[in-house]
Amino acid sequence: MPVVVRRLLVSLLVVLASTALMYGLVALSGNPLQDLLEYSGPDRDARIAARTAALDLDEPVPVRYALWLQDVGRCVVPGGGDCTLGLDRQSRPVLPQLGSALGSTLRLVAAATAGAMVVGVVAGVVSALRQYGAFDHAATLVAFVCFSLPVFWVSTLLKQYVAIDLNTWLGDPSLAYGTIVAIGLAAGAGWALLVGGSARRRALVLVVAAAATSSTLLALIISGWFRRPSLGVLGVAVSAVVAALLWSALLVGLRRRARPVLRGAIGSAVVGAAVVAVAQSRLADATWLTLGLVAVLVVALAALTGWALGGHARRAAAQVAALTGGTVVVLMVVDQLLRAYPALYHATDGRPVSTTGSRTPNLDGTFWETNLDLALHLVLPTIAVMLVSVATYTRFTRSGMLETLAQDHVRTARAGGLDERDVVVGHALRNALVPLVTLVAFDLAGILGGAVVVETVFGWNGLGRLFATGLANVDPNPVMAFFLVAAVATVTCNLLADLAYARLDPRIRLR
Repeated sequence: MPVVVRRLLVSLLVVLASTALMYGLVALSGNPLQDLLEYSGPDRDARIAARTAALDLDEPVPVRYALWLQDVGRCVVPGGGDCTLGLDRQSRPVLPQLGSALGSTLRLVAAATAGAMVVGVVAGVVSALRQYGAFDHAATLVAFVCFSLPVFWVSTLLKQYVAIDLNTWLGDPSLAYGTIVAIGLAAGAGWALLVGGSARRRALVLVVAAAATSSTLLALIISGWFRRPSLGVLGVAVSAVVAALLWSALLVGLRRRARPVLRGAIGSAVVGAAVVAVAQSRLADATWLTLGLVAVLVVALAALTGWALGGHARRAAAQVAALTGGTVVVLMVVDQLLRAYPALYHATDGRPVSTTGSRTPNLDGTFWETNLDLALHLVLPTIAVMLVSVATYTRFTRSGMLETLAQDHVRTARAGGLDERDVVVGHALRNALVPLVTLVAFDLAGILGGAVVVETVFGWNGLGRLFATGLANVDPNPVMAFFLVAAVATVTCNLLADLAYARLDPRIRLR
């Protein structure tokens, strides 16, 4: 039997066993008729009969589970009948409720997973390269603190000290000079820890970064940027050139023989900024189709520019240029979202960072205003959910990098005279990230579990609210809808992780 088929059968059995156990636990957790038994109205008996029929309470728990499984089968088998995933206490089909809740939770889970991976991997790599240094100790401390924080407590603090206080500050965006200097020093200390090196080098980085941060923040406040923010074409162009330098330094280095790649990347940044300047008027009233077409055009032109200017390293130049073009697209989107901020600020009565819900009710705004509203509603729940995952990714990446850096092939590469960047990026990092494929699958279940608490605190109508409400009301079918999505997602990710691991690591064979 092929290994994929065997794994699919095992995954199906796991889902069946877990759903059976979960259904039994929910069904036996209380009496779903308790509120009606205490009801004294004249229609008491009729309500009890209706709920008994909706939840099949006249049947034993195993039969009710079989009936629920039959409803799931109707959704899987074409032509199997009406797909409802059962009824809730009010005799409403569960499937429409699942569909409306799924979108909000998917946004939260996707944003938290992506953010945790990026922050955790970067922090883990730098921590391994600065082993036993100040940054390593600081990252270790922060990772353990984040891993220990209760999600509900973090969510409450974010609502109070970020959302509420930030909204108040945005009404009058000003800071005392002492606060500006303190923020600059904190940013400078962070950059000094990140850069590392000798004490003199760290002190120089601290002073320069603190001065740059303080002066930039002061200039933004004086110019009123926080009231009408935007990057502008110049800001997009400068940021794109900086991104071209960073991508080139990370992937090919800045040595003389890599200059054609750098030339192609900078050329692609200029071309991308020019396209953004030309398309800016059309983007003001964009749609997803328009945005997608502009994004494809920018990336394609960037890759062609890199190929044309890349000389003997055309392939590498095209790759770096394409990444630069993707960065230009991100900067373009950020610029348009910032331009929509003043209108959203007035539409929300000066409270753009909301503390409840996944979107502003009855908001009749443009494409960018609507998406900015979704993003501002998403940022705080995402931070709350991703803290534990960031700690996990940081520690796993650090240990993987240290293990890989100590292997023979890395020492051989260093002995052969390769640059440290080539050793770290080309040899160590690629192998160190292989175990993270498995971690992502297990992390998904943790993020979904954290979403239950976070959605309750922030008042999101997502899968977490569906699960919590159903559990409190002893309503098995909504609970099982959440659990079915979580179980299928977890089992599928585990299967894909096994297959990907066998593909990435030649030492692993699936039999």
